[in-house]
Amino acid sequence: MTATRLTSRAVIRLTPLEASEDVRAFLQGLVTHDVTGALPVWAGLLSPQGKALFDFLVWPDGADLLLDCEAATAEALAKRLSLYRLRRRIGIAVDAALAVHWQAGDGPSPDPRLAALGQRWLGAPEGTSAEDQWLAHRLSHGVCEGTGELGDLLWLECNAAELNGVSFTKGCYVGQENTARMNWRQKVNRRLVVVPLAESDPARQRAAYPQLGLAVDHRRVEDIRPEWRPDWMTLEPNPA
Repeated sequence: MTATRLTSRAVIRLTPLEASEDVRAFLQGLVTHDVTGALPVWAGLLSPQGKALFDFLVWPDGADLLLDCEAATAEALAKRLSLYRLRRRIGIAVDAALAVHWQAGDGPSPDPRLAALGQRWLGAPEGTSAEDQWLAHRLSHGVCEGTGELGDLLWLECNAAELNGVSFTKGCYVGQENTARMNWRQKVNRRLVVVPLAESDPARQRAAYPQLGLAVDHRRVEDIRPEWRPDWMTLEPNPA
């Protein structure tokens, strides 16, 4: 059997506890992407200053929403979302009955960030771990994720515009002001980029993967060499 399970991921379920509650409307005012339309999408929950706190994929499940997120920070993400819930009757909890699965290649459920990342879906928590294969595949396409790589950086510096992680037309969300201003000015001075480990700058390094000979650096745009740039990276945010 082909290994597909991503054991480093968890699923948070958002459930309306009353018929009048709208989970999509709740999340819409918090995250970077439009969750009122077609799903899944990749989105971030930012600080008021526009820095990445958590990133996740948002999936539909009837009236519920499911967040495909980093397992190590799932409880912290659920707690953060609960702070915004106030008196709304919405359940927010990790769903241990679901797991995240992935497989390279084309198919009916491409990763919303980049089709080349392969197929992604939610299913039963069973099967062999595909973590090593996923990490190598993801980094080979220059895609960064998780708090270790993205955490506390400005959202557009995380390549969110090119990787479909932000809507510039959806309206307000936490951190929207700085994100929109950076895009309007067409000025993103630094970017995350996957580089050979031997060429990584220790002062700018966010994560290192010696087993793959790669690292993730937070570099000034002018320091990003052409050979490091994946095909999708334009070094400019999308127009508003």
